[in-house]
Amino acid sequence: MNGDFAEVRYADADGVSIAYCISGRGPIDLVRVPGILSSIRASTVDPVVAAHDQHLAKFSRLIRIDRRGLGMSDPLVAGGAPPLEQQVDDILAVMDAVGSRQAALYGSGDGGQVALLFAAMHPPRVNALVLNFTSAGGLRAADYPFGLDPVEAERLTLLTRSNWGDVDDPWGYEWLAPSRLEDPTFRRVLARLEQEGASRAAAAAVVAGRAEIDLRAALPLVQAPTLVLVAEHDLQTRGPSQFLVDHIANARLATFPGADIYLGVHTAEMGALIEEFLTGTRPVPVSDRILATVLFTDIVGSTERLATLGDQAWRALLDRHDAMVRTQLEGFRGRAVNTTGDGFLSTFDGPARAVRCGQAIGDGARSLGIDVRAGVHVGECESRGDDLAGIAVHIGARVCALAQPGEVLVTSTVKDLVAGSGIKFTDRGTRTLKGVPDQWRVFTAEA
Repeated sequence: MNGDFAEVRYADADGVSIAYCISGRGPIDLVRVPGILSSIRASTVDPVVAAHDQHLAKFSRLIRIDRRGLGMSDPLVAGGAPPLEQQVDDILAVMDAVGSRQAALYGSGDGGQVALLFAAMHPPRVNALVLNFTSAGGLRAADYPFGLDPVEAERLTLLTRSNWGDVDDPWGYEWLAPSRLEDPTFRRVLARLEQEGASRAAAAAVVAGRAEIDLRAALPLVQAPTLVLVAEHDLQTRGPSQFLVDHIANARLATFPGADIYLGVHTAEMGALIEEFLTGTRPVPVSDRILATVLFTDIVGSTERLATLGDQAWRALLDRHDAMVRTQLEGFRGRAVNTTGDGFLSTFDGPARAVRCGQAIGDGARSLGIDVRAGVHVGECESRGDDLAGIAVHIGARVCALAQPGEVLVTSTVKDLVAGSGIKFTDRGTRTLKGVPDQWRVFTAEA
């Protein structure tokens, strides 16, 4: 989804066009009622949003909207922020346009307030309610310490008007997603999200309008089962979130790790809570740990050969070597993971093929007038897209470094797993591998 343009359509709400798009074909209709940061285009800007939307679309028909005056929906001619009741009607218009008689609503921030009011006004149309970073609104009072302070609300409005979409200092950068502050791209991503989601005037109007919203009287009217999400270390929204749970009849609080208000590194955990709440089944996480056979090969004395041959001749020889290695990998069903200039890291679905491929690469290298050393190990690796990492990769590299020219050196794990393959081994003793704990017994694979 990230980088792709959504298939946007428009619903008519009393002459105003409300942008929406649909993804997924799950049995549950899930209407995403966004805050001012989560426009439809957000998934093309932020890969975290894209991954979250993809997760939701796996178990639902996900209906994303841009609220009136925001994103790709019609702007407000008179300015300001539209009344919540009007935004409720906009959701009805979208649901009617897509043939959704009943749906779960998932609201974030000020979008959560729209979802809350919708659930109170139209109970038959809502089968579940999910709220994240949402409050009932209202001004601070002695009996309601979670309300807005008018002075603070005005300060935040002015800050929004001056910093919204600023590429150097975007609104909320320091506190929206603490888990992403180490990401050097997050500042620009946040600025772009704000630029795509709302104009400065529209964003400031939404923030200013929070001081006029008070949904406390509507909370007892919410009949749908309600999940209120809050980050475990987010002290800012813990109190308002608990207030919602205490005043909605069928509500419960669920926490996810971290302190992020906007989507951060723990978004997958948040998505899992939503999926379990709406489907009754918590998704089983797909582990990125796999058992893999790794083969390292390395040209012996490459620096000396380069000095002897010169750059151009060495480059031509290296090209022939690389082509030969890739041919052998294809023949033994191996996959080149990456190259190291004069070597290869490859992976196989069986250790015997890796050993025989290493031997074939050694034979091919000799025909080119060079020697190659090889190391093979089987162990747990971490899959990172097309790359591999983890202790097994380090062990394979260290074993390769111990090998003699033309030798395929393997660990005892490999030797034990290829028993019966016809490959013969010579014991090379127990070795210490640099940076790897314990002693490792290694063997030479014989032709």
